[in-house]
Amino acid sequence: MKQNKIGFILYGLSLTPMTHGMGLGSFVALPVEKQGAVMRWVFEHQKKTNINQLKTNIDVGLSAKQTLLIGLPYQISPSKKNQQGDLSAIYRHIIWQKDRLTGTDRLGLLAGVVIPTAQQRKIATQAGFVLTHFEQRHEIDIDLLYQAGLDGRKDKGRADLSWQYRLFPQKRLDWGISSELNSIVEFNGRWVERNKMTQKITLGWQWINKKWVLEGGISKAINNQSNLQYILSTRFHF
Repeated sequence: MKQNKIGFILYGLSLTPMTHGMGLGSFVALPVEKQGAVMRWVFEHQKKTNINQLKTNIDVGLSAKQTLLIGLPYQISPSKKNQQGDLSAIYRHIIWQKDRLTGTDRLGLLAGVVIPTAQQRKIATQAGFVLTHFEQRHEIDIDLLYQAGLDGRKDKGRADLSWQYRLFPQKRLDWGISSELNSIVEFNGRWVERNKMTQKITLGWQWINKKWVLEGGISKAINNQSNLQYILSTRFHF
């Protein structure tokens, strides 16, 4: 009887559309249910250079374990010749997942391309992985993504380690979904060929509702004189 009750609870939760937490620096860890979709807009402001950028992300759930992730950046200011960034397309396949009443663990592989939006730019391939551990009020996301440039395009790499902690409520409801407030602490690494890796610390917050999320934070490089970066993001789950 007890096993049947647990199975019924897990089945009910699997049918409930949920909005999840995730890191600020990366969009590859977010789970998306089959035929579901997530849209995210991220505004970033570099204090010293006064560069303002808007990133648009779309995630589409192809199946319970397969997701298509699309990203497109646009530099709002200052003006330049090609303000539209390149299109990133990533396919994520969850190859291992272990669910339990108090949380979940999952491992996904990433593969995709970077498609240039300007004629003088070149294409790149990309591959990596994402690992998530969720338990009670804690979530840890680790991702690594490498871009191999073609025809002279520089190689790039990125790594993110994000810890999200649910500040409120202390305990989730047995049934239904309530608003949640998370704190976020991240370590981010960014690398471009023939340059040193930039290591950053990001502190932020996350207000999660049933169908939408508002989040923001401040990022600071710790190994060079790079300036502060301010991040404001919103996403909607369908």
